[in-house]
Amino acid sequence: MAESTHPAGTAAAEPLAVTFADVEAAAARLAGIAHRTPVMTSRTADERAQGKCFFKCENLQRGGAFKFRGAYNTIATLNAEERRCGVIAYSSGNHAQAVALAGRLQGVAATIVMPKDAPASKVSATREYGGEIIFYDRYSENREEICARLAADRDLSIVPPFDHPRVIAGAGTAARELFELIGELDVLLVCLGGGGLLAGSALAARALSPRCRVIGVEPEAGNDGQQSFRAGRIVRIPVPRSIADGALTTSLGAHNFPIIRALVDDIVTVSDAMLVDAMKFFAERMKMVVEPTGCLGAAAALSRRFHQPGERVGVLISGGNIDLAYYGELLRSGTGG
Repeated sequence: MAESTHPAGTAAAEPLAVTFADVEAAAARLAGIAHRTPVMTSRTADERAQGKCFFKCENLQRGGAFKFRGAYNTIATLNAEERRCGVIAYSSGNHAQAVALAGRLQGVAATIVMPKDAPASKVSATREYGGEIIFYDRYSENREEICARLAADRDLSIVPPFDHPRVIAGAGTAARELFELIGELDVLLVCLGGGGLLAGSALAARALSPRCRVIGVEPEAGNDGQQSFRAGRIVRIPVPRSIADGALTTSLGAHNFPIIRALVDDIVTVSDAMLVDAMKFFAERMKMVVEPTGCLGAAAALSRRFHQPGERVGVLISGGNIDLAYYGELLRSGTGG
């Protein structure tokens, strides 16, 4: 296999919280449980991107998003007493659904702290999977503090949405499958919110396609990851406002940032209007429903700004959970505003 061309910095010499061996172990736990989601291609996408695009469709994963991988992997490693007491998580939707579903499949009760403005479809699905929901105001309350308090009061195990070694390892299995299915890539574009998917994907890329450039893609309004990457330290921002509701984090996690700093090549941003354009493309040309957050990588690919003509470009579609009325409104508006 070709030697990596990634420019390792000082962070690369530091031990990382997660390794590719952890991704492999997660893949073994998920075998036969998580869907092995398809990789789709489109001639029109290739023409627009001026490259060969491979879309890893985690919008077709159980629970409608890649989050199922990390949630199931984490709950599967709990001991008997922790499983008996139950788990708690905080999420705007996809991780909430994932934890509720993974808990149900493993007989573990799940409590979810969700923002009161979370998409109605995600709230409904979380309840249907058996999750107990506790609402909070994302603009005036701290979800981590609420979660920690409830965990202490009820003796629950916390399953964070991104800042946890087992969550990162589980998330990395999506990129692992992509490389197994289509071989090495020149560029991998990964949706970036809290950083679990990006960190796990970078681990998989360095092991299976070492010359591949790994690029995280954030919404313009929430570029904490980009700022952190440039500064070499975790930068915290106010709660951003964007249609990419799954990427409205205020900072990267302590476990995933060192991985991102060591193994990722760049972090870029796209506008809400670009996300809507990608949503329309998926609906019209590929007959897929993809939520705004799930379009981050695709929007970057279709813009042609972050790869060279003729390159092989992998795109991780992170999820497809969106309220249909809101989905129609975004497609009609064409701006994301």
